[in-house]
Amino acid sequence: MATKMSLQMDFLTDQNKKVRITVQNPKQPVDSAAVNNTMDLIVSKGIFAFPQGVIVKKVGATEVQTDSNAVL
Repeated sequence: MATKMSLQMDFLTDQNKKVRITVQNPKQPVDSAAVNNTMDLIVSKGIFAFPQGVIVKKVGATEVQTDSNAVL
C-alpha cells in the first residue's frame, strides 16, 4: 500500500471564486501556526494569480492522506 500526504490550502479571489494550492508531501507533522502564517503571507503579498482572480482571503487548510493499492 502506498500512502501519499498533501496539504490543501483554500482561498477566495477578488472575483469571489474559490482556488486551491496543494503542497505534496508537506513536512510532518504539519504545524498549523506555520500554515496559517504562510497563508497570510500568500494573501498579503499577492504572489499567486489565477484565471479566477487574485487571492484576497484565506478560507482554510486540510491535510489529506491518500492510500492506494496496486491491483495489477
